[in-house]
Amino acid sequence: MTTSPETTFRARFLLGFAACVALIAYALYTQFYGGLLPCPLCIFQRVAFAALGVVFLVGGLHAPGAVGRRVYGVLALLVSLVGIAVAGNHVRLQHLPPDQVPACGPGLDYMLDVMPVSGVIRKVMTGSGECANVDWAFLGLSMPAWSLVWFVLLAAWAAFAAFTRRGMARRR
Repeated sequence: MTTSPETTFRARFLLGFAACVALIAYALYTQFYGGLLPCPLCIFQRVAFAALGVVFLVGGLHAPGAVGRRVYGVLALLVSLVGIAVAGNHVRLQHLPPDQVPACGPGLDYMLDVMPVSGVIRKVMTGSGECANVDWAFLGLSMPAWSLVWFVLLAAWAAFAAFTRRGMARRR
């Protein structure tokens, strides 16, 4: 039995969507049941996972032809790169010496009320003291480090799904 490129793409993109849902669900679990309040950079990472999940979902439901698969692949890679930038910046902040950590700033809700969105993004990306705290770790990596790993893996997955003809399916 052979599978068409559209079917393989669809399954891979829907699996990418499921991974994004699972990652966001775990983040919400740690927030509401583990008591870990997200800092502004954590929230931006959640937004990036959600946006990536939407690209995966729409691409998986659409099951486009060859050109469309590449378009969805590029979109997923662009969103993944944004997530990599945010998570990478967060990891960088966590590895700063204590005397170089920026001071704690206002909460994200307050910033959204008093600043334009571009100013909020700029302020959040410069970081604040609460973003440098490591409150959770698994196998020696903080949650932002794991987010970075997952953004890289999902970018590779999207590229594999979008830019290979049949992937692992045999051709004869």
